[in-house]
Amino acid sequence: MKKNILLRLAVSAVVMLGFPYLAVTYVEGDAGMVVCLLLFFAVNPLFFLCIGADAARDICHLWSVPVSSAALFVVGAWVFFDRGEAAFILYAVAYLVLGMAAVLLTIWISRRVKRAGFRP
Repeated sequence: MKKNILLRLAVSAVVMLGFPYLAVTYVEGDAGMVVCLLLFFAVNPLFFLCIGADAARDICHLWSVPVSSAALFVVGAWVFFDRGEAAFILYAVAYLVLGMAAVLLTIWISRRVKRAGFRP
């Protein structure tokens, strides 16, 4: 199980730290702003929905993955964009809420499917 958590955290580190680094380092000018907006409003929310749905499969062990990813987002945003900016904490909280909503929705759907007797 520890190996699974480390793999998920490594993927989170790539998305939350690597993508902003690439955006700041290799994309200049207005295109950099577009890439940052895509990260903040498309890539990161979808990533948190996916890791939330994934964490719902074993919530006892994987509950920390969305929380750690939110913390990695704040670290990455402060390192690569603007150190100490409080707005990034609000983004992290919103992403964490999305991830936890995905956890709850996935658990609810899986229980409904089991109760209805559907089998894949």
